[in-house]
Amino acid sequence: MARIQRFDHVGITVADLDTATKFFVDLGLEVEGRTFVEGEFLDTVCGIPDSRTEIVMLQSPDGARLELARFVRPDHVPGSPTAMPNELGLRNVCFEVDDLMALVDRLAAQGYGLVGGVGEYEDYWRMAYVRGPEGIIVSLTERIH
Repeated sequence: MARIQRFDHVGITVADLDTATKFFVDLGLEVEGRTFVEGEFLDTVCGIPDSRTEIVMLQSPDGARLELARFVRPDHVPGSPTAMPNELGLRNVCFEVDDLMALVDRLAAQGYGLVGGVGEYEDYWRMAYVRGPEGIIVSLTERIH
């Protein structure tokens, strides 16, 4: 029986690849590579004939990977940049951090605000949702036990 071998990455389509990349690099991810993809492979996989995309692959310190993609052809289709966490679809990417409040303050100074507030779960986790570039919700969590 065929089954999953391992988790590889999460992909997010963005309009401004440089801004999104900078945001995630500032959080602590490293750029693994940047390239353009087009041709039969991309057309087949994404189901969009004559498409071209530019991608940046990022990696977290523990090896988790995040792919950011910008469609060069055809133009991107607007998403819902003010979507709340209960809207169907991929709603957030979560990272464990070592100082949640310092990071929330730093992101706020860069213009990225909280979706709600900072919550604590049973004196074990502190968590907040931050709305990053293009409405991407980034969940930040800190162990506080």
